[in-house]
Amino acid sequence: MLFWVIAAILTLGASLAVLLPLAGGSKGASAAGDHDLEVYRDQLSELDRDAARGLIQPAEAEEARAEIARRILRLGNADPAAKAAGPSTATRLVATVAVLAVPLISWGFYSELGSPDLPSQPLSARLAKNPADSSVDELVARAEAHLAANPSDGRGWDVLAPIYLRLQRFPDAVGAYRNAIRLDGDSAARQAGLGEAIANAAGGIVSAEAQDAFEAALKLDPANPKANFYLAMGLAQEGRVPEATAAWQKMLGTLPQDSPWRRAVEQALAESANKAVAAGQPAKGPDAGEVDAASSMSPQDRQAMIETMVASLDEKLRQNPRNAEGWMQLVRSYVVLGKADQARDALGRGIAVFGRDSEEARKFTAFAASLGLTATE
Repeated sequence: MLFWVIAAILTLGASLAVLLPLAGGSKGASAAGDHDLEVYRDQLSELDRDAARGLIQPAEAEEARAEIARRILRLGNADPAAKAAGPSTATRLVATVAVLAVPLISWGFYSELGSPDLPSQPLSARLAKNPADSSVDELVARAEAHLAANPSDGRGWDVLAPIYLRLQRFPDAVGAYRNAIRLDGDSAARQAGLGEAIANAAGGIVSAEAQDAFEAALKLDPANPKANFYLAMGLAQEGRVPEATAAWQKMLGTLPQDSPWRRAVEQALAESANKAVAAGQPAKGPDAGEVDAASSMSPQDRQAMIETMVASLDEKLRQNPRNAEGWMQLVRSYVVLGKADQARDALGRGIAVFGRDSEEARKFTAFAASLGLTATE
């Protein structure tokens, strides 16, 4: 009903704006004639003043008075119909009918073709409707509007974080997971989600910060598949492919047949096998036996053994340089040993092998940055 009241008022206003000038035509013409008469009277007064001051000859003054008088007479003798100079009655009638017909016809069409009873849908109303009838963007907007007004709603952040992750809004997902953890406490799902968001925000690199989140998730749930998968990926990125393969194989043996992670693990195992074949004998770190042997040594002997293995890895990479995982492990090894200059040198050599504009170079740079290391110019 409110719609029709407003529409009627607007239509009435528009119609009056058109009709009023038609009704006032003769009045405007009469006002124009009165103005002309006033002008002629002013001319006569001015002529008398000029003649009195001697600015015009008496004969010329008389001739001018006669001319002005003739104009006044013509104005007074004009045809009253012409004097009105307004539209005829028939013209005004046709215009009135046309003006009134437009809203009547348009209202008729709208009542048949339009939806006058459909309620308005401002953003606030759309966000308040049934979530099942909303798009993903509307749901996110609803959640964001709610959290802007209620930033301490940990449950809201917990719901929004994985949505951000699926939408690939990784920095937003990191912030949402941190808020959920801060407000509602740790959980394996939140820590694993945080680690995944951090890794994806870094271009897929499982950085030390992401590893911390995944390890925190495993402390709460040792079987968490997301944390186990990404930690194995971190091992592969460091060049520890055999360890990563073993971790993925262990996962594959414990995952249910209908787990969505089975396909991801199988794909990761296939990719790691292809890389191993392509690289021949890949550069790798110490195996389990070497680690056990090193644990029984004195600190000096253990340090010497580690440095020997790192040097061996460096030499293998000089002979077989197109091994991206090996370069990342070498950089990390030098950083752990506190040899920042050698780590930068290894980083620079790795970038040079693949080219500064390559995907591997960007991966190396991001990985080094996660270790607090920057490439030399």
